[in-house]
Amino acid sequence: MMSAVLECVNLSKSYDEGPEPVHVLEEVNFSLQSAERVAIVGASGSGKSTLLNLLGGLDQPSSGSVTLSAQAFSSLSPNERGKMRNRHMGFVYQFHHLLPEFSALENVAMPLMIGGQSFSEAKDSASQMLAKVGLAERLSHRPSALSGGERQRVAIARALVNKPDCVLMDEPTGNLDADTAAEIELLIGDLNQQLGISFILVTHDQALALRMDRVLMLSKRKLQQVESL
Repeated sequence: MMSAVLECVNLSKSYDEGPEPVHVLEEVNFSLQSAERVAIVGASGSGKSTLLNLLGGLDQPSSGSVTLSAQAFSSLSPNERGKMRNRHMGFVYQFHHLLPEFSALENVAMPLMIGGQSFSEAKDSASQMLAKVGLAERLSHRPSALSGGERQRVAIARALVNKPDCVLMDEPTGNLDADTAAEIELLIGDLNQQLGISFILVTHDQALALRMDRVLMLSKRKLQQVESL
């Protein structure tokens, strides 16, 4: 049996705010297989972004474990976790978080250079990935000269440039108009098929969620599979 790309076991998260702890997640169990696309849905404030941050090793669970590519985050130092994320994981958010003073090419090349590649090598890989997302003619443009959809494409290219095992997306189409959101959805499907990368999407877009391989709902601090929305 093939091991999961990303897995959490009995994952719980509480915050000590005020006289009583606030319980956000309780004993969540989840596994993501290679090339699988999973949507996570739920009401605002249900803990979806918290779960994504835990799965990405950006936050520490109160209890339980997260394993990425057969390596438990809890066994790694903060520096080692950062290297692990850089090599095996990509992130895309509702707002692109591109660096405004750099071009599209430089933004996409950044994770590779952080990982130790020369600018020449990183630039070549970034150019190829930007071409894959339909931006071969926009390499030298800064974010301010790009449309909202183009900026999100650059963010997706940046998340994919290291050819990670999985990409975590937090409302990737939430800041886009319907037509542009549909283009981004098609792009995710194409890249999933071409590159075999797994995707986890946190989304309020039910139509988008239902086009993923699985839909999970976060409700009452638990994660459950759903067949329809």
